[in-house]
Amino acid sequence: MSLMIRVDDYRFAARRRLPRRVFDYLDGGAGVERGLEHNLAALARIRFSPKRLVDVSTRDLSRALFHKRLPLPMVIAPTGLNGLFWPEGDIALGKAAARHGLPFVLSTAASCSIEDVARQVDGELWFQLYVVHRRLAEQLVRRALAAGYTTLVLTVDVVKNGIRERDLRNGFRLPLNLTPGTLWDGLTHPRWTASILRHGLPGLANFANVAKDDLEIQAALLSRNMDASFDWDGLAWLRDVWPHRLLVKGILSPADAAHCIKFGADGVIVSNHGGRQLDDCLSPVDVLKDIRAATHAAILVDSGFRHGADIAKALALGADLVMLGRAALYGLAAHGEQGVDEVIRLMRDQLDDTLVQIGCRAVDELGHEYLHRAPSAPAGEIATA
Repeated sequence: MSLMIRVDDYRFAARRRLPRRVFDYLDGGAGVERGLEHNLAALARIRFSPKRLVDVSTRDLSRALFHKRLPLPMVIAPTGLNGLFWPEGDIALGKAAARHGLPFVLSTAASCSIEDVARQVDGELWFQLYVVHRRLAEQLVRRALAAGYTTLVLTVDVVKNGIRERDLRNGFRLPLNLTPGTLWDGLTHPRWTASILRHGLPGLANFANVAKDDLEIQAALLSRNMDASFDWDGLAWLRDVWPHRLLVKGILSPADAAHCIKFGADGVIVSNHGGRQLDDCLSPVDVLKDIRAATHAAILVDSGFRHGADIAKALALGADLVMLGRAALYGLAAHGEQGVDEVIRLMRDQLDDTLVQIGCRAVDELGHEYLHRAPSAPAGEIATA
C-alpha cells in the first residue's frame, strides 16, 4: 500500500479501484466543474495570520453543539448511493464516525435503510431529507424518529438534479446499464466487480417497498425530481412534524439563514452541494462570515474541505462544525470503513498541526484575527487543497 498522507492519496486510490463511471459519479460536479474548482480555490485564497509566543503545548480540538461537546469539530455529511463505493457503505461511514464520537448523517438516497443503519451503528445518527413528495417525506421522517435519529437535515438546494456532464457522457444511471463500455470498465476493475457480484448492485433502500399502493408517490419516485412547490410554508409544516433538532442544508444567503431560524430551524448548513448543482455558484466560505453575522444559531458548512487547515479556516470564519463529504467517500472507496477512519484521523492530525503553527490553543479560540485573505491562490495550491 502506498503512503497515504493527504486526502488526495485516498482520492487516487479510489480512482484506481472504482470503474470510471462510478468514480466520476463520486468525484464530479455540475457543468464543466468551475464550482468544484472554486470551492477549493476559495479555501486556498485564505491565509493564516499566526500569533507567536503562545503556549500551545496542549491543544483542544473539541467543539460544542446543541449542548453536547464533540471530540472533533466534524460531522460525516449525507451522501447517496454509497453502496456503489463499498458494500454497506452507509454503515461503514456510520461506524467510523461513531468510533470518533462524531455524528453521521444518513441520506434519503442511501443504499442502507434508516432502520438497518440504526440497528448496526452505535453512534449519533442524523437523517437528511429530500422532499420528493410530502406524504413520502412524512413517512421517512416518522421512520427516522422511531429509529432514534436525533437531528433532521432538510436539503433545499436540489429542486432538480444539476446537469453533471461527467455522468451524461458516461451514461451513468441506476440500475447500471450493461454496454460493452460498462463490461470493460468492470473487467478492468476486478476488485470492485468481485464485490458487486458478491453483494449485488445497491439500490435506494429507503424507497424499497414504500407506498406500493400510492400511485401519486410512485409517480413522484419514477420522475426522480423533488417537490418543486416546497417553500417556506413547507418548512413550517416540517417543523410541526419533526419534534427534535432541525437543520436546513443548502443555504448561501444571510437573509435565507435568518428566515430559516424565524421558521423554527435550529441552525443552517452553508453549502453549495459540493459543486454538484450549479456550476457558477458561490462557495460557502465566500458567505460564511456574513451568515454568521446574520444569526447566532448553529452554522455548519460543507463543500470542498480536504485538509484539516480548511476546517480551521471555516471555524475562524464562524462555522460551528464542518461536514466531510467527498473526503470521507474517498477513504470509503479506497479502503472501506478503515479508509474512512484513516481520513478522519488524518484531518484531525492536520487540524491539530494547524493550531500549533498559528499559535492557537483550542478550536473554540479560532476567529477572524487568525486569517488573512490573499488576492489569489497559485494553481498548484488549488489542485491540492
